[in-house]
Amino acid sequence: MAADAHLIAGGDTFELQQQVARLQALLEASRQVHGTIREEAVLESVLRIVVRELEMAGAAFPSTGVVYGVVPEGVINGAERRAPAEQQTDADAAAQLLIYPLADRDGRKMTELVVASPGGRELTLSEADFLEGLALQAAVALENARNHKRNVEFARLQQDLDAARRIQRSLLPQQLPQIPGYSIAFRSDTCYEVGGDYLDIVEQPDGSLLMAVADVAGKGLASAIMSTSFRAAFRGMALTGPPLDELATRMNQHHWAEGEEARRRYVTAIFMRLHPEAGELEVVNAGHNPGFLVAPGAAPHQFDAAGTPLGMLPGMRYASERRAFPRGARLLFYTDGLTEVFRGDEEFGPERLLNEFSTCRSNSADGILDALWTAIEAFAEGGPQADDMTALALCRGETPA
Repeated sequence: MAADAHLIAGGDTFELQQQVARLQALLEASRQVHGTIREEAVLESVLRIVVRELEMAGAAFPSTGVVYGVVPEGVINGAERRAPAEQQTDADAAAQLLIYPLADRDGRKMTELVVASPGGRELTLSEADFLEGLALQAAVALENARNHKRNVEFARLQQDLDAARRIQRSLLPQQLPQIPGYSIAFRSDTCYEVGGDYLDIVEQPDGSLLMAVADVAGKGLASAIMSTSFRAAFRGMALTGPPLDELATRMNQHHWAEGEEARRRYVTAIFMRLHPEAGELEVVNAGHNPGFLVAPGAAPHQFDAAGTPLGMLPGMRYASERRAFPRGARLLFYTDGLTEVFRGDEEFGPERLLNEFSTCRSNSADGILDALWTAIEAFAEGGPQADDMTALALCRGETPA
């Protein structure tokens, strides 16, 4: 009886030693699997452990094409779990395939580990436990590697977008012209890192100033690229000093000729030429929001669209409108991001914007824009900005400079 008890105790000790050895082997395997943040290296490490250390015939991740050792052809190409019987080799027929799905933390399948046992034999309990534990560790390591890759790609993309934002900001007027008796200001806030709004001021040889506020259809990077192209065309044409209606006509034809993708990114724009000494404005509105002119003793005037947005229809011609800009007058050009601000189902709208602009007590262009942004933010009650917001304000002093 004592001898039997000794044998039982010895068996328990041996089994415990085996369990400790399995745990140590699994911990070492886990260390190897988690020792890299590259997805390919994680997969290769898992397969190497299965074949070399567990002495399986072969292993593969069929969805990725990563294979180690001897695996049936049907598994390698991912077409079948094993090749058809008439196409099987002796190795194919002898191998027993075991499949271990690798899922992420949310239970979504990322890939699966396929293991071919040597000689087609059944796995021992120790081997089965080891493979199940290895598959769990491999799933965690694979998800971490993929997350790291996404984070690196996102950081690189964010760096590119930050650079694009700085470049786009640098393309806005960096120094406003000093016009005796006038004040001029602009403000431009993009919805995302970059946007499709455009604003420019170009001094002309005759002393007039050419101004433009434009809005490319859509938001984000594609619209920002199109607005940069629009800027290059506008600046190139502005140097030749064409009449304002002719400038709009040529800009429309140029945008149309840029091709199908450009036409989908049509541009609404409002152009103005200011003659400071004469106190006169010339305006062309190409499918844009109406510009507002408020002058003392007169009802507010709107510069309505005189044609379709640029690039929408070929051959479109635009008419210009001339108006006096007397002392005490103020003008506002803007993009629809200022009016399409919502509080629930209620829109800020052009009527409310005109009222805020008309009744603003500030006599400076900067002060007017500050007041408008404050009114819009108060209306939105902290809601997120849904579109690019750009505005240009021009005021003429009530007394000579």
